[in-house]
Amino acid sequence: MARMFGFIGNRADLGALVLASSADVLKERRAPDQPLGWGIGFYQAGEVLLRRRPLDDREVIDLAEAADDVRADVLLGHVRLASVGALRTENTHPFRYRSWLWAQTGTILGFDRLRPRLLEAQPEFLRRNVRGETDSELFFYLFLSFLHDAGHLESGHASYEAISAALRASIALVDRLSAEEGHGPNSGDILVTNGERMVGVHRNGNMAYRVLHGRYEIEGLLGEDTMRRARIPSLDSTHFSLIVSEAANVPQSFRQIDGRSLVSLSRTDDPVLEPL
Repeated sequence: MARMFGFIGNRADLGALVLASSADVLKERRAPDQPLGWGIGFYQAGEVLLRRRPLDDREVIDLAEAADDVRADVLLGHVRLASVGALRTENTHPFRYRSWLWAQTGTILGFDRLRPRLLEAQPEFLRRNVRGETDSELFFYLFLSFLHDAGHLESGHASYEAISAALRASIALVDRLSAEEGHGPNSGDILVTNGERMVGVHRNGNMAYRVLHGRYEIEGLLGEDTMRRARIPSLDSTHFSLIVSEAANVPQSFRQIDGRSLVSLSRTDDPVLEPL
């Protein structure tokens, strides 16, 4: 079990308020004797910042609350129930390499036997950056390896086509390796961003998104009191996309994503879906 979300928009001053408006979707209740950790990654003043807590014994993990003081227009968050790797900061999502952030749900089938092969598939300069023990981190570096092979790793403006091609190649390789160990296709969702664009992978389970844009929707979302206290100007061009994975109760304001899909999210345009 994991809870994952991301948002991207064009108003850093409104990011935390947008999250707070969907706080119920971003909460995870901890079962007795069930250790949960969480992390958020975001972009602020040209820096990529992480807050990660590998073990949180509170009954309810509220990721909106964890980000309530964050001023950012792109953010990735994750609640982790450890399946691979100890409860360490290095094993806590999201993972970061330079401007890239990555989080996912699910576990690579047959990972214990596949770990050496996944490491071998990566160039040395990427492999030496692996810090933890999880399959998710190795999946991330495999994705980065395909970006590198295509000449897009260093680009801060990698296109959706480049990102989606690297995701498809990574998923195909991992599925092939799992199949060689006698397993079926892997499941679980992925969110990855370079701070300019966010791309989601939906393979099973529950993934949904919500778009907020323009003065009418933002005012209706935040309410008159919040608008008056915050003195928020120029709402007409405001645009946010919020995406969640494995939420227990998704409100009707969110659109469910069906089937195996890729989802492209940007600061100013509505999400675009295509088959995985």
